[in-house]
Amino acid sequence: MKNIDKFRARVFNALADPVRLKILEFLRDGERCVCEIVPYVGIAQPLVSRHLAILKRCGLVRDRKEGNKRFYSVTSPTVFRVIDAVDASFVDALVRHVVEQIA
Repeated sequence: MKNIDKFRARVFNALADPVRLKILEFLRDGERCVCEIVPYVGIAQPLVSRHLAILKRCGLVRDRKEGNKRFYSVTSPTVFRVIDAVDASFVDALVRHVVEQIA
């Protein structure tokens, strides 16, 4: 059971970065080349590659090479259920709770 907790923590750590969330959202509709991801997220290619490596290490994305291009895709669309669960109503409920605690 400890291993699953560690793995969950790694996944949530990977999801805790806005750039990685933006990358995952871009991959929501299917496989994309790094050359498409870089302009979408608006940061340098080495930084995008670093974020993709983090997502890959915890199993959220896979890659394949085609010629001199590398393509990434989401390993399981289930990750979007987790991301989508943190919607506006969830955030509002958390904010209300925090405000109640400090009031």
